Formats: sequence, structure tokens, C-alpha cells
Amino acid sequence: MALPDPTTLAGFVPAAVALILAPGPDTVYVLGRGLRDGTRPGVAGAAGVATGVLVHVTVAVLGLAALFRTVPAAYTTVRVGGGLYLLFLAVRTLRSGESFGVTGEDAPDRGPTRSFAGGLLVNVLNPKVALFFLAFLPQFLGPDAGVAEPLALGAVYAALTMGYLGGVAWFAESVGTGLDARPRVGRGLHLLTAAVLGVFGGWALVDAYSSQ
Repeated sequence: MALPDPTTLAGFVPAAVALILAPGPDTVYVLGRGLRDGTRPGVAGAAGVATGVLVHVTVAVLGLAALFRTVPAAYTTVRVGGGLYLLFLAVRTLRSGESFGVTGEDAPDRGPTRSFAGGLLVNVLNPKVALFFLAFLPQFLGPDAGVAEPLALGAVYAALTMGYLGGVAWFAESVGTGLDARPRVGRGLHLLTAAVLGVFGGWALVDAYSSQ
């Protein structure tokens, strides 16, 4: 069970960063905690989100590994289904008018422990995250991939998530002010995310078709 090679990481890391930068519930939660409760609760919330990512990745990887062992032909089906789902997410992201929309005035005060638990729940209880990893991870794996490689990719994704959201929490006030003043930034991140999702969705479909 080999760990990801440099070529795989070279494709995975930029895609993961582009997706992590997109506005979403996790970012809103951490930014809100940092604005209202301070840096430590904000960073704790980021750690909770990153832990939730590890939970989703572990469940997705174990499920996929069991499926591929039982039904080898399922690899192509998973890639096609994942590609279609990524394209769906790309279209929905393009049509979305969401922004960071952080206010925080009505959020209850939270210490680091409660902020961590809140970040964990925000991520773990979002079924869209589980579906995302089921669609995204197989695009960087071969049909014979074991458990170690996708788990390592998931750990990289979680570490990148923690680095970004930890930075958001640390600079919460300036980040919040900047986003309020520059709504085009949020829209630009949506466009970048849609492009990445569309590329990988299309790549999955083309690759699955050509391998038949």
C-alpha cells in the first residue's frame, strides 16, 4: 500500500487548495467564531472542521476499498458517478449567489472546547461533504489503490484545511472586513471552484470512457 507519489500530489494539492478556498459553512463558522470569540476559539473551530474532514475521508476510503475488492468493475462506475456529481457541483457553484455573509452578532459565545465541537459537527453532519469525498478522491487513485494512499491524500486535505481555516481564524477581523468590502472576491472563489470541479468531473468521464 504505497503512499501518494509526487506526481499525484502535484495534481491533488492545487485542486484541494482551490476547493478549500471556496466560501462554505465551514469557513463561515470559523470566521464567525474568530470575529466574536477571539483567535483561540476560532482556531479550535478550524481544528474541529479538519477533524471532521478526517472522519469523512476515513469512512469514504474504507467504503470504497471494500467495494473495489468485492466488485472490481465498480471502479469505473464510481468514477463515472463521481464525475457526474462533480459536474453537478460545478454548475450549482456557478449559479450560486452565496457569499461569506458573516455577522456573528447572534452567535453564542464559545470557548475553545465548544468551538472545536461545533466545527466538528458542522463538518461531520454535512452529508454533502461525504458525497464530495466519494466523488473527488477516486479521481487521483487507480483501481488497485489500497487504503494507505487515499488516507494519506485525505490527511493532506485535512492539513490544508486546518492551515487555511486557522489563518482565517487568526486574521478574522481583517478577513471579515475585507470580504465585506470586496464581494467580488467571494464570487471569484466560486468561479475558481466551479472551474476545478468541472475539470475533474470532465476528466473522470473522459478517462472512464477511454479505458473501456
